[in-house]
Amino acid sequence: MIIRRRLTVGVGILLATLTAGLGSALPAAADEPPTTASPKVELVLDVSGSMRTRDIDGQSRMTAAKQAFNEVLDAVPEQVQLGIRTLGADYPGDDRKVGCKDTKQLYPVGPLDRTEAKTAVATLAPTGWTPIGPALLGAADDLEGGDSTRRIVLISDGEDTCGPLDPCEVARDIAARGIHLVIDTLGLVPNEKIRKQLTCIAEATGGTYTAVQHADELSGRVKQLVDRAAEPVVTPVATKGADSCTDAPQLKAGLYTDRETFGEHRWYRVDVLPGQELRASVSVFADRAVNNDYGMLLRAVTVHGREIVRGSESGTGRTDAISSGLRYPKAELDTDDEQTPETVCLQVSNSFSAPASVKTSPGMPVELTVDLVDGPDNASDVAAFGLGRGWWLLGVLVLTGLVAGLLTGWISRWRIAVWRTNR
Repeated sequence: MIIRRRLTVGVGILLATLTAGLGSALPAAADEPPTTASPKVELVLDVSGSMRTRDIDGQSRMTAAKQAFNEVLDAVPEQVQLGIRTLGADYPGDDRKVGCKDTKQLYPVGPLDRTEAKTAVATLAPTGWTPIGPALLGAADDLEGGDSTRRIVLISDGEDTCGPLDPCEVARDIAARGIHLVIDTLGLVPNEKIRKQLTCIAEATGGTYTAVQHADELSGRVKQLVDRAAEPVVTPVATKGADSCTDAPQLKAGLYTDRETFGEHRWYRVDVLPGQELRASVSVFADRAVNNDYGMLLRAVTVHGREIVRGSESGTGRTDAISSGLRYPKAELDTDDEQTPETVCLQVSNSFSAPASVKTSPGMPVELTVDLVDGPDNASDVAAFGLGRGWWLLGVLVLTGLVAGLLTGWISRWRIAVWRTNR
């Protein structure tokens, strides 16, 4: 049944495609605009005074960074719009208020003129402070607009010197905007404090942290991150769950992101037609310090509050993400009448907690996947029980084990009885 249905749909799509193609002129098709927007990347370079230090392959950190940038600029894919922002490049003085505003866009995000970008980088000299937080905010503004993927690559050799604006909190606020911006960080110094701060910045947005100590490592990693931005990816849709199913947003099949505070319950709604199977999974990311022993719950509930199926998972602090999922097949109706969908309420809950010093706002990142597929042909598929199509084999093995155990016990008792009789 499922094969027939898929074959019919496939033939229909093929015929529709051929009809549309024959009805259109070939020149018009050649002039169609690209269907995907160009990805945007901004390289954010630390040009603070400490970049003068000569500890990368016998040269200064600044020289190594310039060399890496030149190699990266030569290799940027044509479809990528690239920009460059600096921090600590202009103000050499001791006034914190002035030094912590020292960030500017060196090259605007857009189609790359390699010669112009290299010339701009060549003028840089290590100068002042390390305002990482303000630089990240500026880079996020530089990348605004459009539906393309966005990525910030931060290269730094030190901690932010412009507190109390915590760059990790800045990264969380950027992630909470729902603009799907990833921040990757590269550290030029193997220092534990620097590693923790740069790791926190990256993890808050789903990015990566890399420690680099050689010029070829730096250029190779930045090239890799720029190339990754050019790869097609599924962009999650930002949504906001409600406090009850009644007010919950209506979701279709797709990938969604949200934010959930500690101990919160969020609701979403999905319409499931007879003959379809709802498959949902959710991941909650601990992007800050949390207490050990936590859990999460994903429930499918009717609009009247009756639980249909649930999935849950627990953790002990050894992982930064926790996930669970569920499946709900809705039986197909034996009628030719119009099929009415059932509204299924999805509840996402968590039992995270944290020390009093940890900020709970914005909430932790949540990623929710919803899929609607053809349901099983009949009840023997038992997809709702999570046993798949091999459930009968499991039943046979259980029954065989039970019979074997009974026979073994009976034979043992019989042998003991015979031995006692003949003793």
